[in-house]
This record gives sequence, C-alpha cells and structure tokens, in this order.
Amino acid sequence: MNTNIYSVVWLDHLQAKIYQVNSRDTDPMYIHTNQTGQHLQHKANVPGSGHNGIDAEFFKRVASALEKSDSVLITGPGTAKNEFNNYLDKTHPALSGRVRGLETLDHPSETFLVSLARSFFKTNDPTFKIVGSTKH
Repeated sequence: MNTNIYSVVWLDHLQAKIYQVNSRDTDPMYIHTNQTGQHLQHKANVPGSGHNGIDAEFFKRVASALEKSDSVLITGPGTAKNEFNNYLDKTHPALSGRVRGLETLDHPSETFLVSLARSFFKTNDPTFKIVGSTKH
C-alpha cells in the first residue's frame, strides 16, 4: 500500500482549503486569513499598488498544515497561489521542494479536486479520497 501523503491546496487571499489525500486519518482543513478582504483604493501619484500585501501569518499557517505532505499541488484562481509558492521558496525550502505544480482553478468542488489530484499524482490507490471535514 502506498503511504505517501498527497496534498492539494486551493487558496486565494482570504482562505485556503487543504485536502490531504491517500491517507485514511487526514481530514480536509480550512484556514482563513485575518485580513478583512477589502480592496484598497489606488490613488494617482501615490506610491504602492493599492493592494494589501501578502499575509505572512496566513501563509505560515498554510505551510504548517502541509509540513507532513510528501507531494503538494497548489491551486487557486488568482495570484495568491504564486505568492504562496514564492513564500515557500524563501521561508520553507524543504516544503518548497515537494511542490509538484501550480494550477489555475476558480472554485472547484472537493470531488473535482480529488479527481485532479488522482490524475496529477498518477495514483490508482483505492484509499485516495477525502475523509471528514475540519475547520481551522
């Protein structure tokens, strides 16, 4: 039996949904940022992009939840997945080395993510499923 833990993380700037699959004792995790989610207004002739910066504490909690993963697929609709990947490169190089890919996805279902993970990680393991639900 394959004992690797494959993780798929879907994230945007407000939340991360982590699905650890191929492990019978792991539940999906939902991690939320502490930021308000409000967009800043950009004013002409004012330095800055008008966007909130990355939430390093949020990314740290997501990285911590992925620490036991052997392989990670990072997904999401916008730039947060790239920012998270860059964060891992700088602050969690060992975990960064286990990232196998980045995929742009809008708001997929859990079923779709499990199917994507099975295809992406090329496994036919019958235990490859999501079990239970946990919120963090």
